[in-house]
Amino acid sequence: MIKWVVLLVCGWLLFKLVTNDSKKKADKKQKDMEKKVATGDMVKDPVCGAFVSLDEEIRVRDGETIHRFCSYECRDKFLARLEDSGRAISKEEPAD
Repeated sequence: MIKWVVLLVCGWLLFKLVTNDSKKKADKKQKDMEKKVATGDMVKDPVCGAFVSLDEEIRVRDGETIHRFCSYECRDKFLARLEDSGRAISKEEPAD
């Protein structure tokens, strides 16, 4: 009986160690992303809200503002929304 109790306690402790480690990794990843956003290394996609690197090649220039997107689908939705409101903006092609 004591063997089973010890085995269950050891299993529970092992489970807690593994799950706590994954929580720490997720927290660290979140903090790293928040740091990149705060320093300006990442910006928010205006359509879906995903965070995108400043090096992202999918972008649209709106006057002096450059909007960056996580995918071509988000970019096309953004352009369609602008066209529906009566504005038209050309797509910015990546620099070679």
